Formats: sequence, C-alpha cells, structure tokens
Amino acid sequence: MANMFGGNMNMNGMMKKVQKLQKQMTQMQEDLKKRTVEVTAGGGAVKIVMSGEKEVKDLKIDPAAVDPEDVEMLQDLLSAAFNEATKKVDEMMANEMGKLTGGMGLPPGLF
Repeated sequence: MANMFGGNMNMNGMMKKVQKLQKQMTQMQEDLKKRTVEVTAGGGAVKIVMSGEKEVKDLKIDPAAVDPEDVEMLQDLLSAAFNEATKKVDEMMANEMGKLTGGMGLPPGLF
C-alpha cells in the first residue's frame, strides 16, 4: 500500500505541473498573437506584416512591382511573401513553446 500511496502523490504532483504548464502555454499563446513578423520579397518590392494569429496587419507593394504586362511576377512575389510570413509565425510559436517545454520530451502538437 505504501508504494501505491507514493505513486498517487507523484501523480498529483505531475498533474499540478501539467496544469501549470497548460496555463503558461495559454498565456504565451495569447501574448504571441499580439506579436508580429515582417517579411519582404523581391528585394523589398512586397512587404507583409503578419500577426501571431496569421492575420495580415500591413501590406505594401512598391508601385514599380505593378507591371500590367507581368502580373504573374507580382502574384509570385505576394505568394512568396505570404508563405514566408506564415512560416515565420509558425517558427516564432514553436520557438516560444519550446522554451516552456524544452527538455520535457513532449511530442509536438501536444499543447
């Protein structure tokens, strides 16, 4: 019975740690939603500022990039900038979450 009691104490302690970690992660996610990343493409022809919620906050297009004869280039620049901004937001989230869970050996996507 003593081993069983000790196991319950460890389990309770573990549950408290998990609950604390969940609270910290929730707070961090809320904080990260307020942060932004900035990306440029085409040597600055396109600039996107995206929030941690992957919402575009600002989009600037250099008028020189708007060529009616080459709309595909502008489309490619916009696609590249959006993709890079999304990737940067994902990396920002992963890096910050890694600071909380580092060394715990938790599988990706657990929280």
